Amino acid sequence: MPERVPGPASGGPAPEDDQPRPERPPGTFKVGTIAGSDVLVSSSWFLVAGLIAIVMAPRVEEVSPGLGLGKYVAGLAFAVVLYLSVLLHEASHAVMARRCGFPVTSITLHFLGGMTAIEGEARRPREEFWIAVVGPITSVLVGVGAVALWFVTPDGLLRMAVEGLAGANLLVGVLNLVPGLPLDGGRVLKSAVWGLTGNMHRGTIVAGWGGRLTAVAVLGWPLLQTQVTGTPPAILDFVLAFIVAAFLWSGSTAAMTSARLRRKLPQLVARDLARRTLAVPDDLPLAEAVRRAQQAEAGSIVTVTGGGRPVGVVNEAALLATPEDRRPWVAVSTVARTLDEGLSLPASISGEDLVVAITRTPAAEYLLLEEDGSIYGVLATTDVDRAFRAATR
Repeated sequence: MPERVPGPASGGPAPEDDQPRPERPPGTFKVGTIAGSDVLVSSSWFLVAGLIAIVMAPRVEEVSPGLGLGKYVAGLAFAVVLYLSVLLHEASHAVMARRCGFPVTSITLHFLGGMTAIEGEARRPREEFWIAVVGPITSVLVGVGAVALWFVTPDGLLRMAVEGLAGANLLVGVLNLVPGLPLDGGRVLKSAVWGLTGNMHRGTIVAGWGGRLTAVAVLGWPLLQTQVTGTPPAILDFVLAFIVAAFLWSGSTAAMTSARLRRKLPQLVARDLARRTLAVPDDLPLAEAVRRAQQAEAGSIVTVTGGGRPVGVVNEAALLATPEDRRPWVAVSTVARTLDEGLSLPASISGEDLVVAITRTPAAEYLLLEEDGSIYGVLATTDVDRAFRAATR
């Protein structure tokens, strides 16, 4: 299933070559690359692979008696084949996301299946729909293909593997279409509500409640298993139901919390939060720069070249740390941070684009520029944090 990670600022994804690769999550290791994305395997995968080998061992013994410890090797081989089909599911998410213009940082195989890390949020409902639905479609197609292959596969372990592959992929494909986050079907539901209402966050809330209801249903499944299937539940059934329900509940709750916070983000407008600034030559004595700023009632200082080009923003903490008796003897540039890439933002930036921009390039102050390149003001991170806390109370 696709997972969103912070993307670039301003209306759409930036070219992937400009994107810094995030650090590999702890407990994972790289096994390859698909569609330009790292394929990672979580250490938890080995646990589930071992469980599959143990669960499959009696069936392997029944189909091919006398293998001894080889029955566990066969079960492990089936786990590998099964997760290769999971990888196809996730790779389809990655390919579709890239077709829509979104960078994909990694595909991770873990205890409960897989996860595709996609940078940025869908801009339109149809993007959300296609990125989500292509995964279950892939699983169903793999399952149907395995069913067709079953008819021409000779009896034995190979046919057992094909049979298991068909059942598992059809089940994964269908269950992933259940309309609740964080399942793919939840994202399909989100896209539908988004398309009908024009509100992406409302779609997330509705799909999040679908995920919570699904979690409750999964938790109660072992209690109904006997009546539905005629097979009494084992302890493992209760354990798995609890794990899956917890996964669904936590994922849907996180999505709903994020949506509620994001509804408040449009209230964060850089232009409204900017401090009035004073531009001074970068070689001006610090004491004189402070005097001029106080006289002009400016809340920030920007250093400029002789030609008027901004080159730095005075760091408030560094300024306060400089003793007053030293300020006449040091240039203002000594307490200014150079305007590296990411420290100059458009004055019109707001909402999620603003949050993403300051997250990607952490700093205490940012220079805000008008479209014509003129200085509008300085944005302090502390002011953004204060406004965010006020908006989310």
